[in-house]
Amino acid sequence: MTLVSDTHGAHGAVYRDRGGRQVVDHYRKPERVGKAVRNVVGAIEMGYGVLAVTGEDRVEFVDNAVSNRVPDEDGQGVYALLLDPQGGIETDMYVYNADERLLVFLPPERAEAVAEDWASKVFIQDVAIDDVSEELGVFGVHGPKSTEKIASVLGGPGAPEKPLSFVRGSMVDAGVTVIATDAPLGEEGYEVVCAAEDAEEVLDTLLNRGLNAAPFGYRTWDALSLEAGTPLFEYELEGTVPNVLGLRNALDFDKGCYVGQEVVSRVENQGRPSRRLVGLDLGGLADATADIDGDANPEGYDEVLPDPGAAVFDGDEAVGEVTRAAVGPAAGDPIALALVRFDADLADPTVRVDGEEVPATRADLPFPSVRGSAQSARLPTYPSDE
Repeated sequence: MTLVSDTHGAHGAVYRDRGGRQVVDHYRKPERVGKAVRNVVGAIEMGYGVLAVTGEDRVEFVDNAVSNRVPDEDGQGVYALLLDPQGGIETDMYVYNADERLLVFLPPERAEAVAEDWASKVFIQDVAIDDVSEELGVFGVHGPKSTEKIASVLGGPGAPEKPLSFVRGSMVDAGVTVIATDAPLGEEGYEVVCAAEDAEEVLDTLLNRGLNAAPFGYRTWDALSLEAGTPLFEYELEGTVPNVLGLRNALDFDKGCYVGQEVVSRVENQGRPSRRLVGLDLGGLADATADIDGDANPEGYDEVLPDPGAAVFDGDEAVGEVTRAAVGPAAGDPIALALVRFDADLADPTVRVDGEEVPATRADLPFPSVRGSAQSARLPTYPSDE
């Protein structure tokens, strides 16, 4: 259950389930709000699961499990993955060194399983793992004016600058931690962490004090991150080898062994994976989406856009599948991300929608319509592109 249902209700929130946790889908005007985030600033309650890892051996223990180097300095964080023995992604996560504990932010449906798995692997190490998801509120603040927004309400230090670094301060009477994000929406961004009992006051501060911010939900989050070229766990990452997604920011090729490392290193040494993540402009659906008022009928796009798994063709040859589609807030055009065969040139791509082949065009990532204030750190990058 959301920690701030009163505030969400006052703004007309419509909810959905995300990994067993109730989150805001939209506030009945997702298109308009998406443009507000692109042009000014918006705020969202994040639906994370959160683990706290304590004990003298906490950094070494987590570092040995994940694909990236866990920082040993307070105030720093990293984006990392847990992989299975075949190199498939079991979960992604942000790991923050918060003095005497590590805080691990991950998809809510993965929190319990990761906590149990890690606890089963603690032998003589001084490590304890606790699920603290219900103890913390986490809010995202994104948009070209997000730094100005944070500065207008944060007491104490200035906003952090380095991605995934954080500072501690206050908002009104609440103690908060403010994290600089790695720009998953292609805009400057921060996450504000507070105690659960302060969550309502902190969200009200983010929305209404200082520079106002537009509240937005996960329908808008999904569309904005798609435009930015950011792969997400629930659509692109789960079960996929990270090289396929170009997630080089999540991999440290010089650190010691972790589960799945052999597969990741082998694919890296081959020079390219079997598939890659690409953007598609769904021009063949432009008329259909133009007939839908995405604010009055947010679910209307679901009826005409391709579903995840829809086949992608290059000429007569099937070369991949759509992972998700949306109408991009920046330009109002239907777009998609797709995993396709690495060597497919997509000179004449189409997407199968309701049994028909819909014309599409390959697009650069981030999508050209996005003139964001930052670039997503998860933007797919492949060795052959460098």
